[in-house]
Amino acid sequence: MENNIVDVPDVSAGWYLDVVRFAESTPGWFRSFAGFFTEAAIVLLLAFMAACWWRARGSSARSMAFALLAPAGVAVAYSVSEVIKTVYEVERPCRTLGGVVTIAECPPPGDWSFPSNHSVIAGAAAIGILLTWRALGLAALALATGAAASRVFVGAHYPHDAMVGLTLGALIAVTAIPLLSHPTTALVDKLRSRGATAIRPRGSRGGR
Repeated sequence: MENNIVDVPDVSAGWYLDVVRFAESTPGWFRSFAGFFTEAAIVLLLAFMAACWWRARGSSARSMAFALLAPAGVAVAYSVSEVIKTVYEVERPCRTLGGVVTIAECPPPGDWSFPSNHSVIAGAAAIGILLTWRALGLAALALATGAAASRVFVGAHYPHDAMVGLTLGALIAVTAIPLLSHPTTALVDKLRSRGATAIRPRGSRGGR
């Protein structure tokens, strides 16, 4: 189908309509779950990062450095996403494509669509977790993919918003975190030697 919407591929608009129409046909309990999951998935990923930090307290300085850099990678990815949004200023599909019924409430004007911030955060968080704790990271990758997909299902974003967002977040995290790991590891070693409680190995004692 052709929608002739500026900055939006026709195929993405077509997929969006197919997805939200399917979502409308699903049972009410499933729509309610989708509306809950699309927000809860991000909270769960943040909880995963907290678990990585807690686990790293009993591990090496390098592991702690990666645990600390995971949320920093999310913050950087989110900032980049916000800059891109203000450059492109793509209107939300629930506002541009008339006659659609969405699970999520359509965001107000000025809350731009491209890329999906939820997806950017999910992608960056999943990579940060994977670099810190591989077993939990695999679950985080699956959760992040579901979080990105849910943004289309609830009607908040075009499919390409979510796919680009997920990829962007992952690329920023996989680049920035290893790049900063060496100086951060040295900083963790220094702070641990001074008895910093939040990053000190469990069971050790601070002070002199």
